[in-house]
Amino acid sequence: MNPAALIPLPDPLQVPWGWFQFLLLLTFFLHLVVMNIMIGCAFIALVKELLAPAGRSDLCREVSRQLTYAIAFTVNFGVAPFLFLQVLYGQFIYTSSIIMGAYWLAVVFCLIAAYSLAYLYRFQFDAWEGGRRWFLGLSLAIMLLIGFFFTNNMTLMQSPERWAAYFNHLGGFFLNFGEPTLLIRYLHFMVAAVAGGGLFLAGLAHFQNRLPDEDRRARIKNGLLWFTYATVVEVAVGILFLFSLPRPVREIFIGGDWLATLLFLGSLVGAFYCLLYGIRQKLWPAVGALLLTILLMVLVRDLARQAYLAPYFHPSQLPLAPQYSPMLLFFLILIVGLGIIAVMLRLAWQSTKEEQA
Repeated sequence: MNPAALIPLPDPLQVPWGWFQFLLLLTFFLHLVVMNIMIGCAFIALVKELLAPAGRSDLCREVSRQLTYAIAFTVNFGVAPFLFLQVLYGQFIYTSSIIMGAYWLAVVFCLIAAYSLAYLYRFQFDAWEGGRRWFLGLSLAIMLLIGFFFTNNMTLMQSPERWAAYFNHLGGFFLNFGEPTLLIRYLHFMVAAVAGGGLFLAGLAHFQNRLPDEDRRARIKNGLLWFTYATVVEVAVGILFLFSLPRPVREIFIGGDWLATLLFLGSLVGAFYCLLYGIRQKLWPAVGALLLTILLMVLVRDLARQAYLAPYFHPSQLPLAPQYSPMLLFFLILIVGLGIIAVMLRLAWQSTKEEQA
């Protein structure tokens, strides 16, 4: 069967595709930042819960306060890039979502369960001292499962040659295990999240003036150690990920395309500086290096998706039916929404300080 015959016709755009491309990259970058905080903090806290002696739970208590916010922001910041992805690649993402439909629909219920367990971990922290690790562990396990479902969908959408599997899995119970990059791609995101979580905890400790100086320094050092060790693992995983890519995709990053090669080399330099500043215990330079590396990797990831889909499609081929008023209305609502989010963040920060006091 010709895979191209399974690709639906795209809908026309109201404005040039570059606008949606820019918004997709920007919002996905923001989503990744908060996702790293969510997964990384939960993982580090779970390790502490399992290994730390009883009574040494100050860091875990801090994570319990922050985790519910992190989940909320990860979910909400994930809506926008997914919508822009649908605008540019709707004929691909809708099809792949249907093929794995049973698992894709389960994401909603998994999110509710993970969020509920995170709240139990927060509000039953002292009452369930012996069993609270189960709340956190189950919440983290569900978050990791959701990430695995998303990785399946993102790899499946860019592989139309695998879509014929739908006819053997009409119930929507299909996962893209035949994709060689599936597991290593998934690890690439999850290991990076541990690094981001460690750096977030270090930065959070920097602003917690209520802590004794010795404890603050210890938390900052511990967070940077998590960041450094996870980055070492991430570099190794990233190299394996590169060589697991199909040759036509891999070659654009090693000289086949000057922009892709430049961005990939930039991400390697960013990873080097992440390690350098992590080893030297330089908190804010490490934050800057990490944010820059995430941004470059977002761009690299997008070019890889375009390379995967090159035989079938490029967003520049989308038909255009000019109508600019919806985009203007969108930006107006976006500005108002950002203002509301700023107010909510300020109120949440004040509430957290009062709770800690």
